[in-house]
Amino acid sequence: MNRFLKLSLMTTLAGVAGACNSTKMEYPAAPTDESVTDEYFGTTVADPYRPLENDTAPATLEWVKAENALTEAYLSEIPFREKIRERLTALNNYKKTGLPSKEKDGKYYFYENNGLQNQSVLYRSDSIGGKPEVFLDPNTLSDDGTVALQGLSISNDGKYTAYIISRSGSDWNEIFVMDTESKKLLDDHIEWAKFTGADWNGDGFYYSSYPRPEKGKEFSNANENHQIYYHKIGTPQSSDRLVYEDKAHPLHFHSAYVPESEDLLFVIGGGEGSGNSLMFKNLKKGGDWVVMEPSQNNEINVMGVENGKIYLITDWNAPKKRLMVADVAAPQRENWKALIPEGEGVMKGVQFAADKMIVTVEKDATDHAYVYSKDGKLLKEMQFPTYGTVGISSDKDSNEVYYALSSFTSPSTRYSYNLETGESTVIGTTDVNGVNMDDYVTEQVFYPSADGTKVPMFITYKKGLEKNCKNPVYLYGYGGFNVSLTPGFSPNRMLWLENGGIYAQTNLRGGSEYGEEWHQAGTKMNKLNVFNDFIAAAEYMINEGWTSPDYLTIEGGSNGGLLVGATVNMRPDLFKVAIPRVGVMDMMRYHLFTIGWNWASDYGTSADSKEMADYLLAYSPIHNIKNDGTPYPAILVTTADHDDRVVPAHSFKYAATLQASNTGNAPKLIRIDSKAGHGGGKPMTKVIDEYTDLYSFIYHNLGIDPTKK
Repeated sequence: MNRFLKLSLMTTLAGVAGACNSTKMEYPAAPTDESVTDEYFGTTVADPYRPLENDTAPATLEWVKAENALTEAYLSEIPFREKIRERLTALNNYKKTGLPSKEKDGKYYFYENNGLQNQSVLYRSDSIGGKPEVFLDPNTLSDDGTVALQGLSISNDGKYTAYIISRSGSDWNEIFVMDTESKKLLDDHIEWAKFTGADWNGDGFYYSSYPRPEKGKEFSNANENHQIYYHKIGTPQSSDRLVYEDKAHPLHFHSAYVPESEDLLFVIGGGEGSGNSLMFKNLKKGGDWVVMEPSQNNEINVMGVENGKIYLITDWNAPKKRLMVADVAAPQRENWKALIPEGEGVMKGVQFAADKMIVTVEKDATDHAYVYSKDGKLLKEMQFPTYGTVGISSDKDSNEVYYALSSFTSPSTRYSYNLETGESTVIGTTDVNGVNMDDYVTEQVFYPSADGTKVPMFITYKKGLEKNCKNPVYLYGYGGFNVSLTPGFSPNRMLWLENGGIYAQTNLRGGSEYGEEWHQAGTKMNKLNVFNDFIAAAEYMINEGWTSPDYLTIEGGSNGGLLVGATVNMRPDLFKVAIPRVGVMDMMRYHLFTIGWNWASDYGTSADSKEMADYLLAYSPIHNIKNDGTPYPAILVTTADHDDRVVPAHSFKYAATLQASNTGNAPKLIRIDSKAGHGGGKPMTKVIDEYTDLYSFIYHNLGIDPTKK
């Protein structure tokens, strides 16, 4: 509930890499202030590029313009750039259909993209396989596809539909309401919502928002004082009722959840620990808030409420999580009862279907699902045709169950599932133009990290590939915030694979692949474990004969951008190309911007203690770039002007420091997108443009022309 042109085999071109790396580039001068320093428990840290934190200042805007011009000039000289764009366009041009979901009006809703639409369209039909009608097309909400549909909620009587949008990739949301049957847009309009749903109660819904931000600081100032409001249909936002706030803890955030019965309002609190607090109020009987868990020390996810019982997935005394039941009449933690105990895998979710429960479990970074009775008895395992990532759609009042399964080598296939017989029936397949998925294979390996810990990694490649030490490898990781990297399909990745490249995805500590212990092993004073795991993955690919440092590219986004920046500083000799995307690069000041303070549970902050400040300073990407002639890989930094999750100042300051340092002649460039954010809801045109530039940069610096036989 815590509420996301076929290119032939590539060959090396003599002289390409040497030509682009032979002379150090001339970079634009960044605005600086050499007088800026900060004190951290007696340690003075200079921050000469502090002016770049003001992303609307004229000097910053001029620097951004000059950097983008330099990057575009560099990329435009790559002869195969447009061929890559053509192939990526072709690879993305296939029908993508999501899982059907039966809603309160009795109709089945699903998303579909006919191929190259900027945003997927929401359809509905009277039955599975019935004639669909367009319910909501986000492509009509903007001229350039930069308005994205972030969520949708239909009232329990089916009368109203609230939908949530974001503009240009921002985390700021707006909520609109339409008549479900007629699709007529109503006058209701909510602004400045953030990290929100729309949970219905009668003729209105609960949502979360922040106070209206200061003009000109919408995308940079720290977000404080998260509030929950109730909006009644037909009234202006100014009359919305404040339901919950916590003035004593301005950095906490809060989300609302109302079960279908509409008898309880749950408030989930976060922002302080690695878990969440939980309380509820009885909407029918009234009364005070009932606190189920006051601390944020454990993750507690409400799966549903039935017959006075609250179903919870929690890691309380169960690092891999378990399903527990709380009685509404006595909901405090000491009264919870275990229904399904902690097992070998990490419990991810529970869904109800008629008189049964479907429990999703992650084992070794792949999804499994099991059917249980309501009293917690295991009935059967759902048998999937391959390992991968599964999505499940069910109705608590029906036996209808649908699931979608995807992997690195298979796009989403949709199935109906018979709860009684355990049989799966295909209801929809996905074909990618000009690609035979049988040509590719994925294997999972477990390699040792620096401290001996075994770390899993998926390796995907074209069948018949030889271990010749010269295969280009694209190594991807994340390692943080309880995020698990499971197998999934990407049409953009197929360009790399069909040209003989290897895609390696590693499951670093800091994620949730093995529960809370695995997560904590990559947080705060254990963060170096994550970087060592990533370095060990690269060393494994080299030692096993798959590749060499001359053919190794690393990439990661957000916390993964931090991963790339830190590991490049630690082992610049190990990689040929590095792509840090929208990364957290200034570990001393990250908590001062927008929602950055919420990452303290994973990172710690420079204000915590001298020990923590020193630890952060020792790996912070900006502060550890070598300036002694040590050759660095070619680096392409990416960010966007509307990224209010990881503000562009991180990438600005990192790129400026890189460019001013003596790190060899390989290019150090930055790509700054406009009308885009952290990545969510990015239109197809921008996705293709971005991957065109990434692959062009990578291939060029590997010395490879993917259009040559």
